Amino acid sequence: MSSDQRFFDFLKERIGLDVASVGEAIIERAVRQRSMVLSAQTADQYWQQLQASTDEQQALIEAVIVPETWFFRYPESFATLGRLAVARLAEIKQMRALRILSLPCSTGEEPYSIAMALLDAGLAPHQFKVQGMDVSPLSVERARRGVYGKNSFRGQDLEFRDRHFTDQTDGYRIADRVREQVRLQVGNLLDPTLLANEPTYDFVFCRNLLIYFDQPTQKQVFEVLKGLTHVDGVLFIGPAEGSLLGRLGMRSIGVPQSFAFSRHAESAPEPVFVPMPAPIPQRSAAPIPTRPRPFSTVSAQVVPIKPPPPQSDAADLLSQIATLANEGKSLEARSACERYLQSHPPAAQVFYWLGLLSDVAGSALEAQGYYRKALYLEPQHPQALMHLAALLESQGDVAGARRLQARAARSERADSERKS
Repeated sequence: MSSDQRFFDFLKERIGLDVASVGEAIIERAVRQRSMVLSAQTADQYWQQLQASTDEQQALIEAVIVPETWFFRYPESFATLGRLAVARLAEIKQMRALRILSLPCSTGEEPYSIAMALLDAGLAPHQFKVQGMDVSPLSVERARRGVYGKNSFRGQDLEFRDRHFTDQTDGYRIADRVREQVRLQVGNLLDPTLLANEPTYDFVFCRNLLIYFDQPTQKQVFEVLKGLTHVDGVLFIGPAEGSLLGRLGMRSIGVPQSFAFSRHAESAPEPVFVPMPAPIPQRSAAPIPTRPRPFSTVSAQVVPIKPPPPQSDAADLLSQIATLANEGKSLEARSACERYLQSHPPAAQVFYWLGLLSDVAGSALEAQGYYRKALYLEPQHPQALMHLAALLESQGDVAGARRLQARAARSERADSERKS
C-alpha cells in the first residue's frame, strides 16, 4: 500500500524528506500504522483521509520522525560553544544578549544542553537566550514539559544532571533556571517566512537534518540557515554534514569534533592526506575497500570477514545481512536490512550495509545518503567514513574526502591508544 509515490511526494513537499535518506521501509511502516489507526483498507482510502485532515497529515509526519537525541550529544560542540560565547560577548562589549537557535530541537535535549553549557561557562541569564524550533508539535510539547527518562542521559559524565535536574517519580525534571532560558515553538525550515522578522543568531545548531534532504533541498535549506546566522556567527552541524557545508562556501573553525562552521573564519589548514588504510580487523562484519572507488559495478568483489557470534535476534539478523552481502546476494541482503529496520531501532551498521549495497549497484547518490545516515547514528563508524570518503573522491570532492579520511585516521589512533 505505502509504496505509492504519493506518500513519498507528500513528505518531500511538507518536510523536505528524501526517501532515499531513510529508505522506503520506514515510510511504508509509518503509512501502514496510520492506515490501521484509521481503518483504511486501501491506499486510496488512506490518501483521501490524509488529504482531508491536517491532523492526520501531522500524525503521519510524527510517525516518520523518530527522535533520537540525548543531552550533550557531541560534547565538544557544547564546550566549544561556551568558549565562543564568552569571546563573542567581549567582542560585542556585552551590549546585548547572545541569540542561539536550535532547529530541529526535537524533544528539547539540545536547546536545554545549550542553556546548561552557557550557564556552566559562567554566562549570566541575561546574557543569552535560546530559541528551539521543531516541525513536530508533539516533540515541542514534550520539550516544554521538561521531564526526561534515562535514555536522554548517556555517556559517563552525568554530573550536569545533579546540577540542573530534579529526580522525580516520573523522571528527571529540568530546573526552572534552565527552562527560562529557552523559548520553544513549532516551525518548518522549509517555510519561506520562517523567523522573517527576527534578528540573526550568533550561534545556530542545525544538526543531522541536511542528510535527510536531496541536493536541491540541501542548498535551499543552507541558504535559509545562512540567512539566520549572523555574519560573524557560527553554525553547528552534524558530523556527517561537514563536506556539504564545505562545498557550499563555509569553513570549519578548526576545533576537532566541534562540527562548527563559519563564513568568515580564517582558512583552517588542510588535513594531511591519509591513504585508505589496509584491511584490518574491525568490530563489525563489514568489508573494507582496497581501492579509492571500489564499488562501481555489481560484479565488484566483497572481502568476507567472519561476523561476531550472534547474541540476540538483532545480532542474528545483522549476521545474516553480512553473510548475504559477502556472498553477493544483494537483493536478499537489502531485504534483510529492511526487515531489521521494521523490527528494531535504527542501527548504524544496517545503514552502512544499505549504503554498501547501493554502492555495489552503482547508485552513488543513494549510497551517499545511507552512509551519512550511518554516521549520524555513529559519527566515528570507520567503514562508513572510508566508503563515503571514497565516494566523495570519485565525485571530485577531494577536500571532503580528505576530511573524512582524517577523521577515520583519528578514530583509529584513538582506538589504538585505548587498547594500549
